[in-house]
Amino acid sequence: MNASGLCDICGKPDVDHVCDRCGRLVCERHYDDGHGVCTECATELGLGDEHVDPDDLPNDVDIYRF
Repeated sequence: MNASGLCDICGKPDVDHVCDRCGRLVCERHYDDGHGVCTECATELGLGDEHVDPDDLPNDVDIYRF
């Protein structure tokens, strides 16, 4: 689905998807095609992989530990 606006997660243009769960407008990078949800919802639901992209971390943070 093509939508207009900015990605609700990273703020970049070229939004391509709408999350089926929360309705966020997200870019290809922040959409889980297999589940039809954004990466935020996929994380909340325990879906997807455990890989953390360094570009998604705030400045001056090297890794998240839970």
